[in-house]
This record gives sequence, C-alpha cells and structure tokens, in this order.
Amino acid sequence: MTYPDPTLFGHDPLWLVIIKAVAVFAFLMLSVLAAILIERKLLGRMQMRFGPNRVGPKGLLQSLVDGVKLALKEGLIPTGVDKFVYLAAPIIAAVPAFIAFAVIPMGGEVSIFGHRTALQLTDMPVAVLYILAATSIGVYGIVLAGWASGSTYPLLGGIRSSAQVISYEVAMALSFVAVFMYAGTMSTSGIVAAQDGVWFVFLLLPSFLVYVVSMVGETNRAPFDLPEAEGELVGGFHTEYSSIKFAMFMLAEYINMVTVSSLATTMFLGGWHAPWPINMWDGANTGFWPLLWFVAKVWTFMFLYFWLRATLPRLRYDQFMGLGWKILIPFSLAWIVLVSTARALRNEGMPQVTTTLAALAVFVALLIVAALWRRTRRRGDREIPVQKLDPAVFPTPPLPTPVKERADA
Repeated sequence: MTYPDPTLFGHDPLWLVIIKAVAVFAFLMLSVLAAILIERKLLGRMQMRFGPNRVGPKGLLQSLVDGVKLALKEGLIPTGVDKFVYLAAPIIAAVPAFIAFAVIPMGGEVSIFGHRTALQLTDMPVAVLYILAATSIGVYGIVLAGWASGSTYPLLGGIRSSAQVISYEVAMALSFVAVFMYAGTMSTSGIVAAQDGVWFVFLLLPSFLVYVVSMVGETNRAPFDLPEAEGELVGGFHTEYSSIKFAMFMLAEYINMVTVSSLATTMFLGGWHAPWPINMWDGANTGFWPLLWFVAKVWTFMFLYFWLRATLPRLRYDQFMGLGWKILIPFSLAWIVLVSTARALRNEGMPQVTTTLAALAVFVALLIVAALWRRTRRRGDREIPVQKLDPAVFPTPPLPTPVKERADA
C-alpha cells in the first residue's frame, strides 16, 4: 500500500486542488440526497410500511424533488426578528459542515492525470482539532437561529443546543486522547497509517463507545434531538424558518452526520484500510480501492443513525445531561489514565501490556454499556412524586360556569 507523503499536502497544482474540492463537495451533496431517501425507506420498512415510492422509479427521485420544492417555496421572515442574525444562522450552520471534511483521508496516494496526490484535500499536524473546531462553530448557527427568531420555543431549542455542545463536545474530545497517545500524532493521515496492523476499535473500545454516543448527541439526532423536540418545542430552533433557510439546516445536519461518521472511520476503524479478509489481497489498499472501503464503513455508521431513530424514543432532558456529565466524561477520564499508564509501561520495554490493555478495554466497555443501560432504564421508569400545592399559598381560581348552564339560568 502507498501512504501519502506529508510533503505532498500544500504542493498540489491549483487545478488539482479545485478538482479535489469539487469532488468532496459532490460526494457530500450526493451523500445527503442518498441518506434522506435511504433513511425514509429504512424507517418505512422498520415500521412495516412503504417509504417514498411515487416520485421516479421506486421513489428514487424523492430527495431531489423535496430539495427543489423547498428551494421554490416562499421564504417568510417573521416580524420582529433580528434580520441579519436570522439570515446568517443557516449559513453559519451549513458552511462549517463542509469545511470540516477537508482533512478526512479517503484513500492513499494515487495518480491523477500524471500527478501523485493523496485522496484527501489537505492535512495538518492538528487536523482532528481542526474538525472539532469546525463542528463547534456549526452549533452557533443553531443557537443564533433560536435567539434571532424572537419566539419562545426556538429560544428554548437554542439554549438546549448550547448545553448539548458543552456536554458532548467534552466527551468527544476526551475519546480522542487515547487515539492521540497510541498514534503519536493528531494528523488524520498519520492516524490511519498507525492502524496498518490493528484498528484502534480493538485496542481502545471504550473510547470508541464514548465517541459513538457523543457523535449522535453532537449531531442532534434521535434519541438526542432535544434542540428540535417536535413533541414539546414544535420544531425547536428552526420553528420560524421556511424555504431554503430551513433546507440549509437539514443539509447541515446530514453533512455533519457524514463528517462524524467519516471521523469515526478514520479514528477507530482503520480509515481507508480494507477490512479482513479483503486485506489479504495484495491490491486491496492500492489505487482507488480504498475509497470503496472508506465509503462502506461510513455508511455503516449512517445505518446506525437510521436504526436509532426508528428504535429509540427521545430521552428526557435530565437523562440526556446526566448521560454526558455523569457517565461519558468520568469513564473517559478514567480510561485515559489507564491508557497513559499502559503506554508508559510499553515505552519501558513491556510490549505484552498491549494484550492486557485490549482485555481491559473489553471490561471497561462492558461497564460503560451497563452504566448507559442503568441510566436510561431505571431513571426513566422511576415514579416522579407529585407535589401537592397548599391552597392557602396557591389559591385556585373558580372554574367558569359552563355555557349551557348560563343559558338555562
């Protein structure tokens, strides 16, 4: 296999940079169109009904028609909103979703029109931190949309989003620390190269579980879709949005799903490396074949998103916050201590520590799963005591006389 030379990044000719940028943009847009259609089809089958089956052959053009419909709808702006922030919020939410994908490696070194280049737009020594920063900026679009709408329910959705990003960004960042220690770099291409032998999902299983939970919370997807919460907030932060502005929020959500799924593939599933037993073929990780393995892994995580949405109900807000602060973050900190100790012992000449760490990872992963189950089941089934109000302190006004009785009198 051919790993990209770090010196290649930043030295591609302009025309090649434009081709790769357009290719990344097209990949994300096509992924969104496919994801919306596949999600609706899968949810329909899981709920024993048909999904979209009218527009185009077997409903294949439904996503495209929905996009055209949203673009042609009249864009309404409510009275009394902060117009500049109201219009800028969808852009702030959508743009970071695109730029975060710039450092995701989709393959090794290939030849395009005679030029050797990596199947990656660019890379940097702190590429993973760049992705975290870009995704964090995108959440500001949701917060500003809720504030600028001038309505109660969008404001509540924006406040929930700000609390959500604080809770789950911390857990997500902590899940990467163990990967950094084992890979010895924050470069995404370097992390993929470090998984040439063993994928980090086997050595760092607790970090993988914490990241999977955090990425669902980070993208505001069920069962963590508290900023939208149609049941209690009508539509949450985008209640007052319509037409293309509403479509941009949906576009940002699905692109963020693709981005965090790609990041999970890069950090824990070997990136573009072929899975076993395909990797036994000598040419599995050469040429454009790695692009196929990468896309297959990404869509595995996308299916997980759809499955969760069809299966789990929305969590209560106290369950949601307790999950982040009382389970994910403490377990991540404890796991980082164990991994750093194992790495220190290995540097002292004890290579057998790696096997012990893998066994310990399974044990800690089981503890995390048990804690998640306990948190979401026992706390959800408990009876909440009803507080009785003192009539002397909180007098109840008399009920109005029914209209029929007043007419009879």
